[in-house]
Amino acid sequence: MPLHVPPAPAPALRSVLAALGSPTAVRDARTPALQSVQGPLSPELPLPVHVLSVLSPVTPASLTGTAEARTPQTRLVGWRFLIHSGDRAVAAADTMLTADGWAFSRFFEGPYITATERALRQAETLGTDFQPRLLSVPELYMLTLWLHGDTEADASTGAPEPADILVPLAPAPPGFAAHRPHRVAELLPRIGLRLAPAPLLSTTA
Repeated sequence: MPLHVPPAPAPALRSVLAALGSPTAVRDARTPALQSVQGPLSPELPLPVHVLSVLSPVTPASLTGTAEARTPQTRLVGWRFLIHSGDRAVAAADTMLTADGWAFSRFFEGPYITATERALRQAETLGTDFQPRLLSVPELYMLTLWLHGDTEADASTGAPEPADILVPLAPAPPGFAAHRPHRVAELLPRIGLRLAPAPLLSTTA
């Protein structure tokens, strides 16, 4: 099924196009692929980047006798564009929200670019329409492709729904298999366990 890639804010796209048109910006990016490529470069496949800010408990464990149920909360931190030369991505560009609106942040390259392309191709074979996003878990150095089931939703808002799919991108942190799709209801509890503070050891006799 085709993915419903959300449109990026126009100022974010303009800021990336302006940076691509600036020899100084490209040179200062220090990304070898971006500097050495021949021919035109184009920003494509804009993806909103959300950060998992908290997994807040919604059901006290003392009332259920089980582990706390948690609801995810996220915040939008930017839009990421894959920078294409022909039919391949050679770098990525991030934008961020400032007091004056959306602005170019940085160019970069590395394994997440290849992993993002692979995960997007993988998502197209799942047989369901999705709106693709990126979900970051900074505490675990983890980035996932977030496949949101509501293809008409505002891509800048919302939290992962239980039936949404998360695909950890390579390199994934220990204990998580890269490029294995998981339902949110399956993966977020595992992430929550990793984020939970370790219990204090009793010092009493």
